[in-house]
Amino acid sequence: MAESFGSDPERYDRSRPGYPEAMVAAIVAASPGPDVLDVGCGTGIAARQFQAAGCRVLGVEVDERMAELARWHGLEVEVAAFEAWDPAGRAFDAVVAGQAWHWVNPVAGAAKAADVLRPGGRLAAFWNAFQPSSEVAEAFSAVYRRVVPDLPRNPWVIPVRDGHAALVARAADGMRQAGAFGDPEQWRFDWERVYTRGEWLDQLPTQGIHTQLSPAKLEALLEGIGAAVDAMGGNFTMGYATVAVTAARTGVP
Repeated sequence: MAESFGSDPERYDRSRPGYPEAMVAAIVAASPGPDVLDVGCGTGIAARQFQAAGCRVLGVEVDERMAELARWHGLEVEVAAFEAWDPAGRAFDAVVAGQAWHWVNPVAGAAKAADVLRPGGRLAAFWNAFQPSSEVAEAFSAVYRRVVPDLPRNPWVIPVRDGHAALVARAADGMRQAGAFGDPEQWRFDWERVYTRGEWLDQLPTQGIHTQLSPAKLEALLEGIGAAVDAMGGNFTMGYATVAVTAARTGVP
């Protein structure tokens, strides 16, 4: 699944949401300087926001197709799995990962981050979690039950934020086990975005649980969700909770 996102990097880049500017500002303010390493940078959605905030950003991305598009946006990107990436003696003030840290071994990743962070540097992993209204959740859930009942988990039955709690806990445990960070903190930023029918259907195939569906199943799902959005008037508001786990690098031993 991790390698499936690069099958259509242009769609991923245009349809995936960014992150709250308040979160980016908080990470920048809590870091000792402007040098940022973006782990699993993808097409550079988060990296461009950190650049806009005045940071110098280097991306590390395992998928060459995603990295190529990030470079097209003007980012410097090196292709490697983070655990195997060679920092070549470089040091950073922040290591960030948006929608990506769950693909990294949490202990090895935190240890690698500690190796490249300056004292006081910050590791921050964050995810966007859907927070739909009950109307939206019920309408979408009904489509999933009908069209893809064999999906391992209906994403609209349990609030998606609750599913992300396990990712946050796993990341925090990795930071603790690495033994090089202060106590991890959890941050949350709530926001909303209005989606048209076309905008929602454009991003739907980029979600991990959908990348493994057959073309016929995906087409049927898009048709059903499109009809549900039409029934809501052709657009709807999706709530988001951006959840982050972050810790500061302690003094280098």
